[in-house]
Amino acid sequence: MSIKVQRRKLDKSRAHFKEAVQHLPLGVSSNFRFWGEDETVFVKHGKGARLWDLDGNEYIDYRLGYGPAILGHCHPEVDAAAREGQSVGTVFALGTEKEVTVAKLIKEMMPAADLVRFSNSGTEAVMAALRLARGYTGKDNYVTFEGSYHGLFDATMWTADPEDMKDQSKDPKVIPYGQGIPQLVRNLFYQVPYNDAQRLEDVLKKHHDSIAAVLIEPILGNCCGIPSKPEFIKAVRALCTKYNVIMIVDEVKTGFRVGRGGAQALYGIEADIFTVAKAVANGYPISAIGGKEEIMRKYGKGVAHGGTYTAQAMSLAAAEKTLTILRDTDALEVIANYGKAMQEGMHKVLTKRGIPHSFTGHHSMSGLFFSAEAPTTYRNWKLSDYTFYDTMAGYLIDMGVMCEPDSREPWFISSAHDQKCLDETLQKFEEAVDLTLDELAKSRHGEDNKLMPGISG
Repeated sequence: MSIKVQRRKLDKSRAHFKEAVQHLPLGVSSNFRFWGEDETVFVKHGKGARLWDLDGNEYIDYRLGYGPAILGHCHPEVDAAAREGQSVGTVFALGTEKEVTVAKLIKEMMPAADLVRFSNSGTEAVMAALRLARGYTGKDNYVTFEGSYHGLFDATMWTADPEDMKDQSKDPKVIPYGQGIPQLVRNLFYQVPYNDAQRLEDVLKKHHDSIAAVLIEPILGNCCGIPSKPEFIKAVRALCTKYNVIMIVDEVKTGFRVGRGGAQALYGIEADIFTVAKAVANGYPISAIGGKEEIMRKYGKGVAHGGTYTAQAMSLAAAEKTLTILRDTDALEVIANYGKAMQEGMHKVLTKRGIPHSFTGHHSMSGLFFSAEAPTTYRNWKLSDYTFYDTMAGYLIDMGVMCEPDSREPWFISSAHDQKCLDETLQKFEEAVDLTLDELAKSRHGEDNKLMPGISG
């Protein structure tokens, strides 16, 4: 990430990094939190739609922990409920009452949930969902889509090789995200382009006898928020039924964010199995697997599922309060309206300067794309030039607008984002756009411009 303005000081974060790297690989507890030796930010605290780093720099937060803080950081009602939940205790290797309470809330809001099981994270939920599909069908293989992200486990840590995309007459090679992922896993799945129902049917027609599940994100949460075309996701539902394959809808990011019934309600489809996580408890660690009763009953009757910290009382209490607020108030409408207003403001800034652009996803978790046509596939995004976004994001972060520096990740909105946040964001967005135009112009014309007064980029 390149920061040119450097309005903020990061002395304390940099000093902390030097100590942290002595004790933690990359100085952090997740690879994605490492932004470089000089730019890695350490948070002091968050409140509402804002966070502060160790140096006291204040940011309007559009990352929200990759989406969980849907009501804003340190929401008073949710945190009070969590503290009350603490009084129950930590872990017992036994169930507690609120498991039923929260399960009933999920069932009420998500029509596909005949039964519910809890886990701790999105990764765990998807792992459990895939295992359940295999156990129910007796088949091992599965289908994923290019550009999808389903968590950090071997079965899904595969991607289309960007270096192998230049020849559009053939499909790119599929490679693991990193080292340590057994090549043998590659034999278990098929990966097809997103928003291409025909390619999916080609695979299912040939291999459905060995395929347990199709695993799909209704909106690509790690690829610009690219949404399923309505006709595509409905075709996926129909094809899974036709070929007797389980449809797993990964709503780890979209669940309870894009609507009270998640993306399934938005698109008018029902999964056989689905997963939710990030927005369930406003940042407290909990996830859930929901699905059709006949399938879900396989848990405990052949399919293993559990976990020491699963359905921990504090997280359950936070989930009950969060879901109740999302169900009973206009929080989701407030979030969507803010996202729409932000896009309209950005559109005015970019249009005034003649910059082609488009938005993808849902107003609550949208991607900004510097092309007149929004991408509909991972290949659309990967083969594009996202230099403008990457450069602008560096300026925005330095100005105090905490967006994702990687253009793949959507901008997330919380109900705590208010008019003051919006006005400040758009003012700084305009300034960042102009700084980006200047920087890229200088890059195009070369450093010799500095020696030639009167010539601008």
